Amino acid sequence: MIEIDGHSLNLAEIQRVAFGGEEVVLSPESTQKITQSREWVEKIIQRGTPVYGINTGFGIFADKKISREEIRTLNRNLILSHAVGTGDNLPVEVVRAAILIRANTLAKGYSGVRLVLINTLLEMLNKGVHPNIPSQGSLGSSGDLAPLSHLGLVLSTDQQDLEEHSGYATYQGKIYSGKKAMAKAGIQRIILEEKEGLALNNGATFSAAIASLVCAEVENLLAISEIALSLSLESLLGISSAFDPRIHQSRQHPGQIRFAKRILALTRGSTLLDSTDRVQDAYSLRCSPQVHGPVYETLDFAKNVIQREVNAATDNPLLFPDGEAISGGNFHGEPVGMVMDFIAIALSEIAGISERRIYRLTDGRLNEDLPPMLVDNHQAAGLNSGMMMPQYTAASLVLENRALASPDSIYSLPTSASQEDHNANAMTAARHALQIVNNTRHILAIELYTAARALDLRLRAHPELNPGRGSAAAHKIIRDNVPYQPGDTLWGPEIDQVKSLIENGRLISGVNKALNAPDIPEE
Repeated sequence: MIEIDGHSLNLAEIQRVAFGGEEVVLSPESTQKITQSREWVEKIIQRGTPVYGINTGFGIFADKKISREEIRTLNRNLILSHAVGTGDNLPVEVVRAAILIRANTLAKGYSGVRLVLINTLLEMLNKGVHPNIPSQGSLGSSGDLAPLSHLGLVLSTDQQDLEEHSGYATYQGKIYSGKKAMAKAGIQRIILEEKEGLALNNGATFSAAIASLVCAEVENLLAISEIALSLSLESLLGISSAFDPRIHQSRQHPGQIRFAKRILALTRGSTLLDSTDRVQDAYSLRCSPQVHGPVYETLDFAKNVIQREVNAATDNPLLFPDGEAISGGNFHGEPVGMVMDFIAIALSEIAGISERRIYRLTDGRLNEDLPPMLVDNHQAAGLNSGMMMPQYTAASLVLENRALASPDSIYSLPTSASQEDHNANAMTAARHALQIVNNTRHILAIELYTAARALDLRLRAHPELNPGRGSAAAHKIIRDNVPYQPGDTLWGPEIDQVKSLIENGRLISGVNKALNAPDIPEE
């Protein structure tokens, strides 16, 4: 069980809720703060002075005062009119992460909502009511207005309680109207009061949700890239001196030092490495610490930003003691958009250098006398295409990544009659980063598959040689699940099986287990 308080939610907990369905509750301390902030709203209402978002219109209509009798209509209209997203629905895990983050944001006690609103969000999360949220249509400022409003359709209602105005939600594997899904789960939809519509849909919550899941995936793919590089290095009879710690310590970049150290651990005990008279390798092997290393540091920076964002008060205005409401711009998604651009660029480099190694493994002029395209033997070339087409797929995905990695946060168009004249484009940046994650996962699966085949052929030609402990463990795990095929076959499903080993964590855990075996000396 995870207890949220608006301050201490971490990315690992978001993963557990998004994918594992862990139960979430409010902390007693946050309950008190939420109640107090609602009292501040009541003070503002009693004073009767116009305060943005509480008794005024929104955006360009901020100067229009709304009577107390019209407040409920104002808040319902905000949700109805802003739920105009389009495109494919976001994955369930993104929706779950977003509900959790929004509840945590409101739990800080700066938003002025009633306790029932947050409890309803948590009840939806814990009972598995997942609103169908279109993936496109958000600029990331004023937050993710459209996606959060689609969430609001399911959570809230009005006196008419029209089913056609309740959106859609998935419950127990079936899609229902929001009204029906909530009824089946035994959750009462609420009528939004003062400030609650804006508190619900104002903030870059879906951008942050995607970003939190992207960070976890990148961490996993970095570990996979270490294994993929070690297999390629072994198969190509690489040179270990490029990973000598003295080189990397002389440059001082911690990510570079970390990557080189890991490759030495994975290949320790190898007799394939340094078995030729070459003095240095191509950049895709020799400079891998300098390319992979900065991605660790980029990820660390991004995680720190997103960690702060998921514990931030991000709506507007924010409420402070004695009923003081202060308008600002915490909803603006620029921090999320920027770090997702950074991640997109960094991960595209991991994918790009991986594809270069795949190419080198398949080119008979570059792969140290292995058969061209890694056909079973030189005589099989022509009748068999070998690994020709998997490299095509990798190249295609790399080119797509390069287009997707063009920074999104530098693009802005004005909205709301230029009252909102600079927008973050954070949601697009996050979606593009997620697509790059998916593409890169497949590229690394192709490298693992291709390098495992190259290692089979290398060891058949040189049975007296052996890979290092980590490389050997990775090779065995792959071959235990995907046996060697001498002739052409349907490669795609086999590559997907390797990708499953990435997704389910078996490859990383198996390699780590081998490296932690007692006969491996301490560094």
